[in-house]
Amino acid sequence: MKVHLLTIGDELLIGQVVDTNSAWMARQLNGIGAQVIGKETVPDLVEEIVAALRRGVEKADVVLVTGGLGPTKDDVTKKALATFYEVGFVFSQQTFDHISRFLSFLGREASDAHRDQCFMPQNAELLRNRMGTAPGMWFDEAGKVVVSMPGVPFEMEYLMDAEVLPRLQKRFPASPILHHTLLTAGEGESSIAERLRDLEDKLPNEVKLAYLPSLGQVKLRLTARGANEDELRRLLDQEAQKIRDLLPDLIFGREEETLEQVVGVLLQERQWKLATAESCTGGYLAHRITTVAGSSNYFKGSVIAYSNELKTGLLGVKPETLDAVGAVSEETVREMVAGALDRLDVDIAVAVSGIAGPGGGTPEKPVGTIWIAVGSRQRVKTLHLQLGKDRLKNIQFTAVAALNFLRKFLLD
Repeated sequence: MKVHLLTIGDELLIGQVVDTNSAWMARQLNGIGAQVIGKETVPDLVEEIVAALRRGVEKADVVLVTGGLGPTKDDVTKKALATFYEVGFVFSQQTFDHISRFLSFLGREASDAHRDQCFMPQNAELLRNRMGTAPGMWFDEAGKVVVSMPGVPFEMEYLMDAEVLPRLQKRFPASPILHHTLLTAGEGESSIAERLRDLEDKLPNEVKLAYLPSLGQVKLRLTARGANEDELRRLLDQEAQKIRDLLPDLIFGREEETLEQVVGVLLQERQWKLATAESCTGGYLAHRITTVAGSSNYFKGSVIAYSNELKTGLLGVKPETLDAVGAVSEETVREMVAGALDRLDVDIAVAVSGIAGPGGGTPEKPVGTIWIAVGSRQRVKTLHLQLGKDRLKNIQFTAVAALNFLRKFLLD
């Protein structure tokens, strides 16, 4: 089953709203063995929508459309669909009753605009939307399926789960597509690819390997397609284990795990309490840690010591250290760790200090110079990074590097 995604709305084209619908739909479609072969965004213009529908059905079995089903004048998707199929409109009493009940629950009455919303292309099979007022519409003609859904993400997701995906699976039975994703941190895409070159050359024909890089991390996604699901699973497990054997120092988890989740598990296994002492990251590292439910079981808190005065006053960094080597130095982050261990009474601490940019650098310490320390009362380890000039990327990369450095320290 080949699928084309069509999103409608001027707000998407001008960047006022980010298209998250396409990414969500693509993930769900992949899970049922469908192949997304393209996606397109068009404005709220009937002629543009009709042209996009023609392009979609020409190359795909299914076109999934989101957006333009509301009660306002700029919602023209239904008119475009009627034009595309060369049909008229019929009034849906069922839709009007649903809208009336929905609005009554909110203490409102249906307006003329809501009544107009109930006129549907006469060849549409309506899909009940329990999350909003606009129903989905299913069209099946000449061997091609077109589905129109609201652009509101939670309404679209409900219709996909409850109606569209089950219908598509019956209409277009597909061979399974299975994935096995390994998560790495500590090296870049090209370095990892070099280490996996021989393995890639010997992968079974049914298995493909993709590299999905992000700041400080690379996902390795193995994909297998075929008729025998059990055999595909065996092949994926076999190749995943080979990658683990080749990258034992880099792999920290699989599928949707995060570094902060993995670190949390390690801390709980050891029954250790953690604190952070942050300068250039400004609390972002603590934020990452506390996105994990239950992090209060192992995370006590953070000292955001952005200024030198707070580094000395809250963390006990020696003034003479700052005078001699500066705030961005190995010696300073070591003393920040010692202060966090003592003053927050924890078993392990992480400290970061750096020049995030875009200004503030010197020839000796250019923008992107970062020092990280992780330590317990028995030992402290440090890491030096030299990053670029993008402030936000430097902060985000530093947090990832610090979490991975902490993970390795805990495993040592």
